[in-house]
Amino acid sequence: MPSRLNPYISFDGDARQAVEFYKEVFGGTLAIHTFGDFGNQVGGAADKIMHSMLETDSGFTLMCADTPPGMEYKPGNNISVSLSGDDPGELRDYWEKLSAEGTVSVPLEKQMWGDVFGMCTDRFGITWLVNISEQG
Repeated sequence: MPSRLNPYISFDGDARQAVEFYKEVFGGTLAIHTFGDFGNQVGGAADKIMHSMLETDSGFTLMCADTPPGMEYKPGNNISVSLSGDDPGELRDYWEKLSAEGTVSVPLEKQMWGDVFGMCTDRFGITWLVNISEQG
């Protein structure tokens, strides 16, 4: 799979309603994973969306999630850019360049869902989510 660049929108508890609405608007296939799917029951988060991805027949991809427990929801700063694929060399190179002179909030490392993931804010204040899929 080639690397992809997608918008990633954070919500304050209503990500499910939003992404289901976007599915009605754009059509396509919707995958939803809750915090509970990965064992997180903290603060009533079990039913909240940890990650969702809408892929449309037109080639659009939209990712949405609820703001995780313990993180502040900030309207206006609720859109980040997701960079994903299965080429570790290419994506690690992007990560190094994006995180240089920026702030790393989640180190680029293997996560509970099996992929390598990291989150950083670049020197211009843009939040980037980098996900390297495990090849199988």
